[in-house]
Amino acid sequence: MTTQLGLPEGIQACLFDLDGVVTRTAVVHAAAWKATFDAFLRERDGADFRPFSDSDYDQFVDGRPRADGVRSFLASRGIELPEGAPDDPPDTRSVNGVGNRKNELLLEKIRTDGVEPYEGTLRYIDAVRAAGLATAIVSSSANTRDVLHSIAAERLFDVRIDGVVARERNLPGKPHADTFLAAARDLGVEPSRAAVFEDALAGMDAGRSGHFGFVVGVDRVGQTDALYAHGADLVVKDLAELGGSA
Repeated sequence: MTTQLGLPEGIQACLFDLDGVVTRTAVVHAAAWKATFDAFLRERDGADFRPFSDSDYDQFVDGRPRADGVRSFLASRGIELPEGAPDDPPDTRSVNGVGNRKNELLLEKIRTDGVEPYEGTLRYIDAVRAAGLATAIVSSSANTRDVLHSIAAERLFDVRIDGVVARERNLPGKPHADTFLAAARDLGVEPSRAAVFEDALAGMDAGRSGHFGFVVGVDRVGQTDALYAHGADLVVKDLAELGGSA
């Protein structure tokens, strides 16, 4: 049955990232990060300002928990900020303050423009569940539940491991495999029997280091080679290509 879904025999569960795989929110995240970092860098560096780039997003931020993304990118520019507190106001010059500014901009964009799902992914998940496979959503976003609710997709997942759950359980985020491993454990499935679906390079790294049975890269932005280099077993542009979604 799993071969009709484009998966190897023996796969019992599918673990899906949210942004860029289930919903078209990766581009919204990228825009919010750029606005946040560009404003921070412009104020800090003045005439020496060098803007946040697509490459910076892919390499240092995409798929990572919010605070990790702040630390990772700023470290690439030789900048170190105090951690601050999780409830730091968004104008605070701290890791948490910068992250909270990004989240503030993200939520503004989502409220203004709404959230759009990838219909091919939703059809594929329906087919996966009809075939008897378990499903989980695995995202670094603390807004996962609200986003899924907005597209009426909560019903599609047996388990949710997101930024809120990761913080409660003290799980390091991607590129570490811990959140995906937690999802497999909650589903009662060995990692070797689970497939990971990701669009971020950090997510590919997590799938590879967690020794999952199959890792599918979803290429929305033309980074097929990089997804393979970071551990994908297969790269598609849309999950509808895998079958089972007619």
